[in-house]
Amino acid sequence: MVPVTLDPEDSKIITLARAARARNGSAEGAAVRDETGRTYSATDVALSSLRLSAVQVAVAMAVSSGAQSLEAVALVTAGDGPSPADEEVARELGVKALLVAGPDGALRG
Repeated sequence: MVPVTLDPEDSKIITLARAARARNGSAEGAAVRDETGRTYSATDVALSSLRLSAVQVAVAMAVSSGAQSLEAVALVTAGDGPSPADEEVARELGVKALLVAGPDGALRG
C-alpha cells in the first residue's frame, strides 16, 4: 500500500480533531478549515436532550463565526466514519470529501 501524503494544512486539522477527541474522551473529534484558513475543532455532543456529531458541532462553530464555505473537514473516530448527515453538511459548504482518520491519525481510504 502506498502511503498517503497529506497537505500540511490537512494534517493540521486531523491533529486538531485528534486532540479534541483525546482531551474530552469523546467518541469523535472533528476539525474544519474555512475559506479564510481559520480552523475550528469540536467533539460530539451526547446529552439526553441533544445529540450532535463532531462534524456538525465544528461546522456550526465555523458558520456561527461567519464562515461562508469550508476548504476541508476532518473526522477522527474509531467508529465507521461520517454519517450521511455529516457528508451532506460538508458538501453544502463546498467540501467534496471528508478526511477520515482513526484515533492514531492514520487516514482511512
